[in-house]
Amino acid sequence: MAAINEVVDLVVEGDVAVVTLNSPPVNALSARLREGLRDGVRAAIAAPEARAIVLICAGRTFIAGADIAEFGKPRLGVDLPEAQDAIETSPKPVIAAIHGTALGGGLEVALVCHYRIATRSARLGLPEIKLGILPGAGGTQRLPRLIGPEAAAEAILTGAPFDAKSALALGLVERLVEDGAQREGALAMAREAIDGHWPLRRVRDLEDKVAPARGKPEIFEAIGRAHARRFRGFEAWTLALEAVREAVELPFEAGLKRERAKFLTLVASEQSRAQRHVFFAERQVWKVADIPDDTPTLPVRKVGVIGAGTMGGGIAMNFLNAGLPVTIVETAQAALERGVGVIRRNYEASAKKGRVSAGDVETRMALLTPTLDFAALGDCDLIIEAVFENMALKKEIFGRLDALAKPGAILASNTSYLDIDEIAAATQRPGHVLGMHFFSPANVMRLLEVVRGAKTEKSVVATAMQLGKRIGKIAALVGVCHGFVGNRMLAPRQRQAEKLILEGAMPWDVDRVLYAFGMPMGPFAMSDLAGLDIGWSKETSTSASVREILCERDRRGQKTGAGYYDYDDDRNAKPSAEVERIILDFAAARGVARRAISDREILERCLYPMVNEGAAILEEGKAQRASDIDVVWINGYGWPVYRGGPMFWGESVGLEKIVQALRGYAATQGEAFRPCALLERLAAEGKGFAAS
Repeated sequence: MAAINEVVDLVVEGDVAVVTLNSPPVNALSARLREGLRDGVRAAIAAPEARAIVLICAGRTFIAGADIAEFGKPRLGVDLPEAQDAIETSPKPVIAAIHGTALGGGLEVALVCHYRIATRSARLGLPEIKLGILPGAGGTQRLPRLIGPEAAAEAILTGAPFDAKSALALGLVERLVEDGAQREGALAMAREAIDGHWPLRRVRDLEDKVAPARGKPEIFEAIGRAHARRFRGFEAWTLALEAVREAVELPFEAGLKRERAKFLTLVASEQSRAQRHVFFAERQVWKVADIPDDTPTLPVRKVGVIGAGTMGGGIAMNFLNAGLPVTIVETAQAALERGVGVIRRNYEASAKKGRVSAGDVETRMALLTPTLDFAALGDCDLIIEAVFENMALKKEIFGRLDALAKPGAILASNTSYLDIDEIAAATQRPGHVLGMHFFSPANVMRLLEVVRGAKTEKSVVATAMQLGKRIGKIAALVGVCHGFVGNRMLAPRQRQAEKLILEGAMPWDVDRVLYAFGMPMGPFAMSDLAGLDIGWSKETSTSASVREILCERDRRGQKTGAGYYDYDDDRNAKPSAEVERIILDFAAARGVARRAISDREILERCLYPMVNEGAAILEEGKAQRASDIDVVWINGYGWPVYRGGPMFWGESVGLEKIVQALRGYAATQGEAFRPCALLERLAAEGKGFAAS
């Protein structure tokens, strides 16, 4: 065996040279790996006894992608295209032996090999779109030539990987082997190639999959329409689709040159910088400063859920999906049956869409134990309360739980706003009480706010964070304060939105500006979707707000066909003349002199206070990092990932600029705009939130 460098070696087995990449943990394409790859292939070509080459990786995976830490920095050493060229132009057939994942640059390396085999558990894809870029080493040009432009566009635009079976069916790989047999399988295929069964073939030269789409722009127009809503606002999406079209319409070298130019433009863009920030933030969010990774966690083998409503049922599904038995408790048989019925219907809907099998539905439902017996929670390791937001009720429930839950059980509240420490004080085990705030619909939304109380033990926090990962959530640790992180920051935005429509804007103006910014919908459209009557009572309503007046007129949102907007039978919204008159009359009755309000003012008044509130949260120690706040807003509230989260976005705008604007608004709008001390200090020092 010859060492090419510290991460690549070469061995010749009979008439086959085996180039092995070994750069733990994921064989990322660092400068040293790229250099070793190029030199290893060149050495294999030069070995006189070798007539074919196998490219394989040590460890748990094939090349899992680029070294993201190098993005945006001066390129060191060998460029990936140079290493690829050594493979693609080899006069000896090169077989890629894929196991684990071949992602991004890893798949682009496999695409320049002449043939590919993969283990049955392997996954292959081009996820660059998730980092605000597109494949920059030939992926947009070679993949369409191998599997066709439609399938390639789908893979590149979504970033979703192929499983090995799909890869084989599409022709992305030529053969599957059992897990662990990639070396033997590749050696066998290499020797077949030597015998002439696999003639040397370069993907770049293939035409049969792209030629039928040439001169047919309607194919790409249809793809664009199919994805337009999902990728609204993403710069990379438009350029990626254009690159795939160019793979069809242009000669290979011309398409490759244009792909590279697009890649370099996107790498330098603010959107890509934001998405790379999110990539690292979602990995850092799991780290808790004072809780080491090896902190012992508590065993959770059975979960209890109190409440079978929308939230309780959704929470239960998360644990059922992970194979954990769940006991769900209600106070009335009708409510219990209704809740269990919703869970089953949700699973059956997923089965109809092919996301789970019919067998999976029955397996998961078999793990669910519905009951009216509160005492049935006594043997649960984790009990989550999911009743409505009423402190007295929650304290009563936790007092009862304290008396019946087994020693060591974790007691969690799904509260969105309430004081976890006050809830914990209703028990004799405050160290085992915390918040686990799921977002609706709980079986879909990725975010889980883990709320650490003043007395919550480290092992309990560690267990909750680990459980979050186990059930497929992004868990962000937050402290006790009204609304925690997400809802606390939502409140000032909502207050300003409501003030703006009295001062001169209309609900559709505010919604339009925030939608254009990249939010999935504005605050008033969201209110209509959720229902304006949440927390409203006809008996106590006093026309004290526009919302109350709308509810009194039975304009309670989409469900009644009218709210801030009017809705047709398909729930399409249009501005309402009635609502406009209600707002004008309400403002006049309160002596509000309306004026023209610019889109800029709407954006600044809605979003700058959020950045300020986030800074106050950091100042108070209610979040560990600014990036954790960004994770909360991206995964729980639909903040556009290409803007990186409110704190990242605030820094990109400029903290000094935001402070100056807040001071200006404070002079006319009051103390709600007063910058917090931390924000003022960082702005004055020219620093970002990492320095907080």
